[in-house]
Amino acid sequence: MNKDALTSEFLEALTNASRKIRTAFNQQVTAHGLTYPRARVLLRLAKKQGMTQTELACELELEQATMVRILDRMEEHGLVERRPVPNDRRAKLIVLTQRGTEQATLVVSIGHAMRLEIFADISADDITAGIRLLNKLGERAVLLETPRDPA
Repeated sequence: MNKDALTSEFLEALTNASRKIRTAFNQQVTAHGLTYPRARVLLRLAKKQGMTQTELACELELEQATMVRILDRMEEHGLVERRPVPNDRRAKLIVLTQRGTEQATLVVSIGHAMRLEIFADISADDITAGIRLLNKLGERAVLLETPRDPA
């Protein structure tokens, strides 16, 4: 197989695996009454509490309006609170409530169980090589995001 066909097959396999993992994760969190977007927010806040709405939207690669709607629903369900940012009346810090922390712990455990199953028979060396390759692809893809000067 030539390199172009091989790289095309690789990216197709990567996209397919990513979609299947996302679908499985979505099914798992939905079974516990969460949505995929809320689960993503819970995971991010479990790692870093007290982010602003803008920081959170940026890290999750969501539009600000979408982030606001997700947080509105999460606040209604008692998962997060918006707190004022000292010295900035417009900004709000997003923090997990007690219930949000419990749900975040559940989502983290779902992710952990999925990783154990998905990577069960894959060696640490293969995983390390995969990480290196994906990081290199990500670095190169970023270069494609910036328009190049045709000169």
